[in-house]
Amino acid sequence: MQVLHDAPLAPLTTFRLGGPAQRLVTASTDAEVIAAVREADHSGTPLLIIGGGSNLVIGDDGFDGTALRIATRGVGLSGTTLELAAGEVWTDAVARAVEAGLAGVECLAGIPGSAGATPIQNVGAYGQEVSSTITEVIAYDRRSGETVTLTNGECAFAYRHSLFKSDPERYVVLRVRFELEDAGGLSAPVKYAEAARALGVEPGDRVPLADARETVLKLRAGKGMVLDPEDHDTWSAGSFFTNPILTEEQFAAFRACVRERLGAGAEPPAYPAGEGRTKTSAAWLIDKAGFTKGYGTGPARISTKHTLALTNRGGAGTEDLLALAREVVAGVREAFGITLVNEPVTVGVSL
Repeated sequence: MQVLHDAPLAPLTTFRLGGPAQRLVTASTDAEVIAAVREADHSGTPLLIIGGGSNLVIGDDGFDGTALRIATRGVGLSGTTLELAAGEVWTDAVARAVEAGLAGVECLAGIPGSAGATPIQNVGAYGQEVSSTITEVIAYDRRSGETVTLTNGECAFAYRHSLFKSDPERYVVLRVRFELEDAGGLSAPVKYAEAARALGVEPGDRVPLADARETVLKLRAGKGMVLDPEDHDTWSAGSFFTNPILTEEQFAAFRACVRERLGAGAEPPAYPAGEGRTKTSAAWLIDKAGFTKGYGTGPARISTKHTLALTNRGGAGTEDLLALAREVVAGVREAFGITLVNEPVTVGVSL
């Protein structure tokens, strides 16, 4: 276990933003993680958990407490069951699964961050979500002081949401178990239209696993969504806003607003979201509200490749980023009556 004081946190985030932590602990085993959490809880010290840092917006003043960086390692593969330590690099784990001929996470290639973060956010992209393959999450329960195993149902997964997100102070993820599919080297059925088009197949078709992974990586790279230290379009948290999910009444009002603003024949993006709800596109809202690719003049701007990514062009502070985010939220609300919600976790700051 490594302990540093007044340690910079910006290098541990994909935004490369945020002030220092009073204390930074790096834990490389589950036992070290639990010991660090217990020490903080017993002393009443504020605790910030850091995995891959791809979903964090830390304030310029930093964190007045203990930041715990989970650097555990371990990959277990038995048949179609994959178990990952929380600190494993997620995109590397996807590559391992594909190499083993197992389907179910291949369209989640290129997503930055750690394996332990995937159930928290119910990470998803290109028609797949980890909730479809996670069977169990092993976590430390700070309330009981015990290590517990939570089933898929107990994790209460929803769109970009879970039990771990609704009760963020209770559980620290230690390990995640997935049940994948041996489909003879083929992917799971391709659900996402853009991915199907790029692969030259129809939605529902299967393709070679490696082809699915490589295609998704190319699609993500074209949107600045694959980390590249030399490309400021990737100095981001990926999608900064979640896609809004609207009730029937809300969607009807939204559609009327779109037609009034864009013309009688205009139709907003609409995708079934269950229980009389409709999901629409945050990227579309941002663009149609006037915030196009590359928008901004300061050190924090919208990506030149994708309107959903807010980026640090180098030299930005967290307040620069938040000013841009607030401008986008206000503009979309004024144009369409919808309030965008940030996807990254904010620490010491808020929109």
